[in-house]
Amino acid sequence: MALWGDMVEGLGGSLVSNLLIGAAVVVLAPIVVPAVLVAMRPVAKTLVKGGVLVYDKGRAMVAEAGEQVSDLVAEARAEIAA
Repeated sequence: MALWGDMVEGLGGSLVSNLLIGAAVVVLAPIVVPAVLVAMRPVAKTLVKGGVLVYDKGRAMVAEAGEQVSDLVAEARAEIAA
């Protein structure tokens, strides 16, 4: 946090400097924000793909467990009937 404190130490010294910083943010934000979003798209896509794979694997595991429980119930009912 010391680095951040050193960077912003000189900011806010006067009303004029604050207004200039605000104006720069308003002018640069429409340029910088889309560029950052475009750069982050592959990362976001990779995370979504990973989530889909985990979901599909979990769904298959739950289905398999359900089948095994169903088989156990069927065996138990068969033993009870015998």
